Amino acid sequence: MAYLTTTGSGQPVLILKEGTTRNKGKEAQKNNITAAKVIGEVLKTTLGPRGMDKMLIDGLGDITITNDGAAILDEIDVEHPAAKMMVEIAKTQDDMVGDGTTTTVVLASELLKKGEELLDQNIHPIKIVSGYRKAAQKAIEIVNKVSIPVDIKDKKTLLKIALTSMGSKAVGGAKEHLAQISIDSVMQITEERGGKKIADIDNIQLVKKTGKSLQETQLVNGIIIDKEIVHSGMPKKVLNAKIALLDSALEIEKTEMSAEIRIRDPNQMKAFLDQETNTLKEMAEKIKASGANVVFCQKGIDDMVQHFLAKDGIIAARRIKESDMEKLAKATGGKIVSNLDDIKSADLGKAGIVEERKIGDDKMVFIEKCKDPQAVAILIRAGLERLVDEAERAMTDSLSVVSDVIENNKIVAGGGAVEIEVAKELRKYAPKIGGREQLAIEAFADAVEIIPKTLAENAGLQSIDILVELRAAHEKTNGKYKGVNVFKGGLMDSIEKGVIEPTVVKVQAIKSAAESAAMIMRIDDVISASKSKGGPGGP
Repeated sequence: MAYLTTTGSGQPVLILKEGTTRNKGKEAQKNNITAAKVIGEVLKTTLGPRGMDKMLIDGLGDITITNDGAAILDEIDVEHPAAKMMVEIAKTQDDMVGDGTTTTVVLASELLKKGEELLDQNIHPIKIVSGYRKAAQKAIEIVNKVSIPVDIKDKKTLLKIALTSMGSKAVGGAKEHLAQISIDSVMQITEERGGKKIADIDNIQLVKKTGKSLQETQLVNGIIIDKEIVHSGMPKKVLNAKIALLDSALEIEKTEMSAEIRIRDPNQMKAFLDQETNTLKEMAEKIKASGANVVFCQKGIDDMVQHFLAKDGIIAARRIKESDMEKLAKATGGKIVSNLDDIKSADLGKAGIVEERKIGDDKMVFIEKCKDPQAVAILIRAGLERLVDEAERAMTDSLSVVSDVIENNKIVAGGGAVEIEVAKELRKYAPKIGGREQLAIEAFADAVEIIPKTLAENAGLQSIDILVELRAAHEKTNGKYKGVNVFKGGLMDSIEKGVIEPTVVKVQAIKSAAESAAMIMRIDDVISASKSKGGPGGP
């Protein structure tokens, strides 16, 4: 249906293309808020240690079983534009701090629900958005105020943080083992830049292989290359390895244009073929001369070069990913060399052991016992492919929160404690602002309480009773760390029980949720172009 209007004389004027649809005013707002709320409802039941999992089946029939907010929304094929924005905030939260995706989406959904109630009371969206912004700013101040600084060398505290982040993941009794590995690996790759601690978890390689059990997941002080040694005559194991890292091909490049060589004498033919062999032999000799006994090449290695390297007892692997080459350089202290003529012994990386091992059906090369590596690998094992995937997600969350705390050494009480404290302080702050914005700030305070309420609901507790108890506990001077005890029911001191989270995760969740809710509520007109029809089909 084309969107028409008429001039003063009644002449119709076509403004929007045929097939365009338009929703405006309250109807557009309601549609957007409903779509975004649905995404929140999907994730709500996955929140907390007693949260449930989702089984997602894609178009090809592949199954994913998880309760990781970002993974769920990544798998769901969302159509509605407002719902897509909720998917985006989960992705932003995941990229920024690596945890708290479910919290962000559930909070944004509740902010929209409370905002809708205010819209029904004829409060202008701009007033609501303005109130939400002030509330979010104040909430971040409150979170920072109730934060506790931690000593980043205190492994016990880091273990509690890692275990809290994995609380909802289906990795069962292996949590402690995985948490310990994540702490050791992050501490290993932490570096100091300009007086600040930086823990870039991209320097931690996660390698998944089915087989064995979660308990046999291991930290490798080095890197694992998912390739096999190129030649059967090469040794499978080298101690005190000196590693050459090449990003040039160990083969003779084909000429770009076709050339013709006319040979009239059989001796010339032999000389021509010998020259090719000599060139390849020289390559192997240059590597040997540098003192290397292991070669990792980003490009191809000619069969003849493989033969010469094998004769010299040098291990080689080829077509290694660029990202793995960079990690190898960081782990072994070597330099990636582009020109074979420049290779010197100073460019070689060092490792205690390089060995090809068979893991399941695959052969992999382990580069281990590196001295103070700046990149490490974690080999994740589990008996089920779905479980390996979920263990990887749990490990990523754990690595993220540990690195968050090392970079910003502040934590808050988990179990809904910090949210109740924020709600309490916002209710005190609202009357100071007054007017209609006061209502929006109070609505924000109510919305924040959805986190402890949902934690209680998912644990099968009476959420209203728990909420009333929490509010009462937080009014007392020593009650600001009281949260929901999802395992035994009732309340607990979250700090004492070790249910703690990084401050940056909470701050980012509040920022993302408030911004997305404000953006969705400001929309009062949705104009959709007609779906483009595909071209004519084939015969």
